Amino acid sequence: MLTSMVKEHHKEQAKRKQEQEVRRKEAIEASNELTQSLVDTLNVGVAQAYLNQKRLDAEAKQLHLGATNFAKQTHQWLQLIDQFSTALKDLGDVENWARSIEGDMHTINQTLELAYKASRATQTSSGAGTALEASTSASASANPSAT
Repeated sequence: MLTSMVKEHHKEQAKRKQEQEVRRKEAIEASNELTQSLVDTLNVGVAQAYLNQKRLDAEAKQLHLGATNFAKQTHQWLQLIDQFSTALKDLGDVENWARSIEGDMHTINQTLELAYKASRATQTSSGAGTALEASTSASASANPSAT
């Protein structure tokens, strides 16, 4: 009887051990599934964040290229405007030079007219300058800006 009780006890103990082992394996499997599910959930978020970061990096690179090109274009425009400004300044200088020359030419014209009138007056009073007077009249009529 004692032996049968011991055998029965060992049998029940082995059965409990086996049930416990089955439960332990089920618990391990359930915890592995839970862990895998949590990791998958986290991985989806991490993967999305990675893709977003990749997209942001690409857009930042494009923005940097665009900004660099814009800076180059702006620099070229500034150089063009500076050249245009210099050309306008030079044009203004030429215009002032032309006005100065025109004023000098008017002064020379007036001086030549006065000299011509004075020489004509002296020639008419002496009566000997008809040939010179004719050549001077011809040159004065050939240059209409002289009057």
